[in-house]
Amino acid sequence: MLERYTRPEMGKIWSLKNKYAAWLKVEIAATNAWAELGEVPAEDAKKIADNASFTVERVNELEAITHHDVVAFTRTVSESLGEEKKWVHFGLTSTDVVDTAQGYILKQADEIILKDLETLKETIADSARKYKYTVEMGRTHGVQAEPTTFGLKLARWYAEINRDIERFKAAAKDVESGKISGAVGTFANVPPAVETSVLKQLGLTQQPVTSQVLPRDLHAYYIATIALIATSIENWATEIRGLQRSEIHEVEEHFRAGQKGSSAMPHKHNPIGSENLCGMARVMRGFMVPAYEDVALWHERDISHSSAERVILPDATIGIDYMLNRFNRILTNLDVFPETMLKNMDRTYGLIYSQRVLLKLIDEAGLSREKAYDMVQKLANKSWQEQTSFRKLIENSEVMNYLSEADLDDAFDYHYHLKHVDEIFEKCGLD
Repeated sequence: MLERYTRPEMGKIWSLKNKYAAWLKVEIAATNAWAELGEVPAEDAKKIADNASFTVERVNELEAITHHDVVAFTRTVSESLGEEKKWVHFGLTSTDVVDTAQGYILKQADEIILKDLETLKETIADSARKYKYTVEMGRTHGVQAEPTTFGLKLARWYAEINRDIERFKAAAKDVESGKISGAVGTFANVPPAVETSVLKQLGLTQQPVTSQVLPRDLHAYYIATIALIATSIENWATEIRGLQRSEIHEVEEHFRAGQKGSSAMPHKHNPIGSENLCGMARVMRGFMVPAYEDVALWHERDISHSSAERVILPDATIGIDYMLNRFNRILTNLDVFPETMLKNMDRTYGLIYSQRVLLKLIDEAGLSREKAYDMVQKLANKSWQEQTSFRKLIENSEVMNYLSEADLDDAFDYHYHLKHVDEIFEKCGLD
């Protein structure tokens, strides 16, 4: 991932130094497990745990000769040990180390991502409560429909991020797996007890059966979950972009002192943060293709998944970490204009209350739905075409044969549409 989109904490997790550190944790855990079984002398296992070390430079130097990163790594570690070095990598195949360490690294990344999700969840919750009763237009097909509140819009986001969190927890548990089952998954040279011990030491999930590698549907599900989180962010960012349009201008990304919106037009305030996140979401969804294609490996394993995962796993986790943090900043500093929201409700001449008039004609006046609908639609169309008050047209029409001024006062009161806000918030867990 570009440095531009890499936050330092997540970037360190995907460094070569941390990768080899994870490999070393696996190797040490394996010798500890062998010692628990009495196959490796306890004192040798302790020497390995206390003294085994590496340098990235030395691993790279040996890899240039061996053209095999795990062999280069184990030989580097062996150089830091005495006779006990013979137990390093004992009974293991390369992927026992690589896949298990990768699960451990993903566990580290997932802790950051889950923290990001929880932080954004609280930001959304705070904003939803703040704007709970801030009335604004609900729009369908981009056209004004009926009143809602900005808080209800945010409540939808809150419910969505809760679903994202639950999906991510499930996907993370699966992908935070390891395996110490040997060259084809038969445990021929390493007993199942070693795998059980290693994964317990590292806090990783144990799969019931593996080949030389962990099944890659675990990783496909994980990447798809991250892509869906990115798509949620895109959904919310798209809403901000729409509401920031000059013709609506109900919210605006905070424009900092000294910030410039255009090299040519000094007046421009553009939703660049939200636009950036929409573009990032496209990249994140793109990672699903190689992740899904990595599932179909040859027989007990081929290496075609490796090159893809070296890109998509770091970039997906780095990318979603960036997206969650940037959207959190956008929402925390979002400028909201309640007065404009109220003003925009009058842009359609009161047509937003057409359903209320329709239902009163049916419920209180006893008209058939067809007659009431045609009567109201005729007046609504005239109001739109002539850009005149919908209520005034009603007051000078046959509708008044059935409804009173008090009925119209009730029908044209936006508070009617907010009567269940508290109940919805309670269902969302925002009470």
